[in-house]
Amino acid sequence: MAAKVSPKEAMDLRLQEAQRFKEDGNHCYKEGRFRHAVSRYHRALLQLRGMDPSVPSPLQAFGGERPPVTTEQEKALHSIQLDCYNNLAACLLHMEPVNYERVKEYSLKVLEKQPANAKALYRAGVASYYLRDYDRAQHYLLAAIGRQPKDANVKRYLQLTESQLSSYHEKEKQLYMGMFG
Repeated sequence: MAAKVSPKEAMDLRLQEAQRFKEDGNHCYKEGRFRHAVSRYHRALLQLRGMDPSVPSPLQAFGGERPPVTTEQEKALHSIQLDCYNNLAACLLHMEPVNYERVKEYSLKVLEKQPANAKALYRAGVASYYLRDYDRAQHYLLAAIGRQPKDANVKRYLQLTESQLSSYHEKEKQLYMGMFG
């Protein structure tokens, strides 16, 4: 007969499994196998589903109890979640066609808990740029350059964004001159 597993042990096992999936995803990413990496990161996040004490559980409405989470478990949970979301955004930027909405969504999940995360700021900026939200792109990229002033990619996208904004403002100025000139 199998030994009964305590709620804390069950939680630890799920965290370990999620960590394993995340590490598999990292390995696939390094090999350039982005679709496989995405699959692993999603599986890691599925392991964590329902464990986050900061997110209300649908089972609580029916009297279901969520097992108590230790401070260490909560830290591990959030660390794995944020790494997976950040890594998912990175993978999606390498896959054609790029789903910029999803890149932005995953980056914003990271920024909710880590507003100064340079990689998430950069990816949110790139996604906003391609979604033609240049003001927001500039906001994220300026914050990213503040964290990584020497990063050539951040600088390049900031220049592209500022060029688009400048062009937009110039067209706007011409339009108003034509209307009131």
